[in-house]
Amino acid sequence: MLEDIEPLLDLLASQTESGILIADTDGRLLYLNQTARELLRVGKDARPQGLGELAAVLPGAVLSACRAVASSYPDTRLLTFSEQVEGPAGIRYLEFHRGLVRLPVSGREVLVLLVCDRTEHHQWKAVFEGKSGCGLVTADPEMLQIVARLQQIAPTDAFVLLQGESGTGKSELARYLHRISRRSVGPLVELNCAAIPDTLIESELFGHVKGAFTGAIRDRAGRFQVADGGTLFLDEVAEIPLHLQPKLLGALQDGRFEPVGSDHSVSVDVRVISASNCNLRAAVDGAMFRPDLYYRLAVIPVYVPPLRERPGDIPLLVHHFQSKLVARGYPAGVTFSREAMKLLMDYPWPGNVRELANAVEHSVICAADGVVTLASLPQDICRFQREQQPPAAKAALLAGSTERQRRELLDALERAAGNRAEAAQILGIDRSTLWRRMRRLGVEP
Repeated sequence: MLEDIEPLLDLLASQTESGILIADTDGRLLYLNQTARELLRVGKDARPQGLGELAAVLPGAVLSACRAVASSYPDTRLLTFSEQVEGPAGIRYLEFHRGLVRLPVSGREVLVLLVCDRTEHHQWKAVFEGKSGCGLVTADPEMLQIVARLQQIAPTDAFVLLQGESGTGKSELARYLHRISRRSVGPLVELNCAAIPDTLIESELFGHVKGAFTGAIRDRAGRFQVADGGTLFLDEVAEIPLHLQPKLLGALQDGRFEPVGSDHSVSVDVRVISASNCNLRAAVDGAMFRPDLYYRLAVIPVYVPPLRERPGDIPLLVHHFQSKLVARGYPAGVTFSREAMKLLMDYPWPGNVRELANAVEHSVICAADGVVTLASLPQDICRFQREQQPPAAKAALLAGSTERQRRELLDALERAAGNRAEAAQILGIDRSTLWRRMRRLGVEP
């Protein structure tokens, strides 16, 4: 029945990420594309003749809905099912759409079943829309792995060191880790070590007693005492003076310290999360940071990548910041032109997410007739565009990068024997990213 248009179906199926199954009303399988085989793990050489042969891979609710078309009262509604499917790579979230279509020539009805991989979407929602969401907006695989690692270590009291450039979201990650830990019932106390003068940071950390120094007119608890039973977040920990680092190390190891001017020790139960925008390991090598303190803080080191290493997050973040601006009274419906969005994705973002938030606000204010053009962007971004490489040199560099990606992609597909799901795992990307990369590089599916 579909033999004449099967080449057309193959062409259309190659341009979609969805799996496609077509069967007649008796359950006889008429068409099954490669994506459906991969999502349902039907062998490349397997030739199932009917839906009954797919009972092992089709969820029960989906199979029942498919069989309903052969009943006395067929259900012709478009139905959608979301199911968890266990596989070698773990749990996958598949979305099934079932509909009944009447063929225009023969007048016969066929069952159409579309299968979509929604795993990435579910992971994103679970991480960023739940009650304990970390406040980050991202779909970057490396950032998602960082969040997964924090979820893994949250039940412990292990110290965590977050390293990365300013504005990458280290503070948000620290707050998220506290919220999902057993210490969430206790306080989260934050201290930016770079914002406190060297002469006062000891008192800020450990407190002081009355008369300890000029101006100490009463006893004052330090951040360690305030954080007792909870979490202490030391931002820019590299700024702690060398002479104070031994006392901090002692407090971390023993949970005991003496407030400034006191002879009596204070005991606390505190988990410490620290962050630094410089490489602490390099600071240790340069004798600017004590190695024993570094190793105590970096029980679990986490590197947070800069925004320029995850440009795919930029459209998501732009939309997120626009929504926040609308809530503050800025005009809704402002759009970014293709050229403006491309420049935002090419820009290296030395200020990372913090700089992007300011750039979005600037752009919305300077939009022309509700559209952000190149002229609407901040001066630093426009200057970057003017200082770019000459077109010929840039094209040569892009061509070399494209050819390298194409070789890596073909190698992964060859190693996976053409299975796109396995090729995506080899490359360390999700399946939809692999599909887009294949289309961009002209690799046949």
